[in-house]
Amino acid sequence: MSNQNLSTSDPKNEHIVENKELNFFEALIPVFILMSLLAYNIFFAAGEMMGEYSNQIILLMGGGVAAIVGFFNKTTLFTMGKEIFENLKSVLVPIFILVLVGALSGTWLVSGIIPAMVYYGLQVLNPTIFLPASVVIAAIISIATGSSWTTSATVGIALIGIGTALGIPTGMIAGAVISGAYFGDKMSPLSDTTNLAPAMAGTDLFTHIRYMTYTTVPTIVITLLVFSIISLNIDTTGTADISGLLVAIKETFNITPYLFIVPIVVIILILFKTKPLIALGAGVVLAGVFAFIFQPDVLAQLADSNTTAVMHSVLTDTAIITDNETLNELFSAGGMEGMIWTILLIICAMVFGGIMDGIGALARITKALLAVATTTFGLFASTVVSCLGLNAIASDQYLALVIPGKMFKKAYEDRGLAPENLSRTLEDSGTVTSVLIPWNTCGAYQSGVLGVGVGEYFIYAIFNWLSPFMTLIFAAFSIKIRQLKSN
Repeated sequence: MSNQNLSTSDPKNEHIVENKELNFFEALIPVFILMSLLAYNIFFAAGEMMGEYSNQIILLMGGGVAAIVGFFNKTTLFTMGKEIFENLKSVLVPIFILVLVGALSGTWLVSGIIPAMVYYGLQVLNPTIFLPASVVIAAIISIATGSSWTTSATVGIALIGIGTALGIPTGMIAGAVISGAYFGDKMSPLSDTTNLAPAMAGTDLFTHIRYMTYTTVPTIVITLLVFSIISLNIDTTGTADISGLLVAIKETFNITPYLFIVPIVVIILILFKTKPLIALGAGVVLAGVFAFIFQPDVLAQLADSNTTAVMHSVLTDTAIITDNETLNELFSAGGMEGMIWTILLIICAMVFGGIMDGIGALARITKALLAVATTTFGLFASTVVSCLGLNAIASDQYLALVIPGKMFKKAYEDRGLAPENLSRTLEDSGTVTSVLIPWNTCGAYQSGVLGVGVGEYFIYAIFNWLSPFMTLIFAAFSIKIRQLKSN
């Protein structure tokens, strides 16, 4: 899930439920209803068709329709329940991580860590280089950690703060962070999805990474060029106000380089392959201690006692008032409570995906795509469409790699294509596009952590939506399409 082994189950061992009773059109009924309701909610009801939790309710409704289709096609309630349980089990740790990220954002705010990052970042990163620099910074951290999720939860939050203070739209900043984070995640041997894709296709890890460079490097180069052009032409409002921002931060917080000890400790723990829950938990505890040491005045502003102020920052909304309106909006955090919407979205998405898998709909849809792949390009295109569709339907990045990987493996062999063709296509279209789907676990996570809606950053997540097009261009012109070696 691009989150450094966050799942509690091994995705390589996931089975695919088939149902001979179910036909293709029946498999599409829940998908059609789900997409129609979601589209209406987004475009015509401004996301409030059934209140704040509209998308969650719609996903459960889609799951209910899928269950009815399953009953009519002899799928037992036990089978559907088992798949729901497996799906929920796979996101248990990511949910705990989301809770910790909420606590992290609150404690890093009241301890002065985020304000310090913004303070020093404003003096180093200016609008003319900010967006491409954000891509590069996120890519480096993600390669080192193997996790786009961790990258967003640490440097991503800081870059959003710095860029907002510079007057750069948050959608642009989030798009740059996500582009870099997913490039690094994709190319890192520490990433779970980078290990999963070759395992599904039948090739080895480093052959897979080397083969991915053919499509991935041109894509990230184009991404950097586009962000460089945007940065050179961006109309910012924060540039002239930087001195005022710096003064306001200094007057509100005790800014010192010692505050960077906390994020450095977290990154070191991750580099040493400490479990993310432990690494992020350490970040929360250390930040709480640093708040007592460095920010007693801030804590006094928030509550009657310092301990109460720190606990509030962990659990609920925190807002720190400064003399600058821009900073007032920036220096607020939701704590654990702020992650409830995202967590419920992930749970509801897993229910829908579990029922769809349980009734055999995912297998049926993928088989139909495979049946129309009569040419080599058609095979690549069917793989891409399958990965994109499963990211939307199953709401889970693992399933978007596992199901097409298992279904298409023999088809690639039969056409004399080396398995790294399949593993690269799985990553180019499955791994990176998950973040573009609001109800996918990755889209929900990134949106929740960065505080930016998928609709806001979608067009700016250039690396992510360009990657499947790049892999199709290579397939169409037979560029670097490796054949199986003859014995």
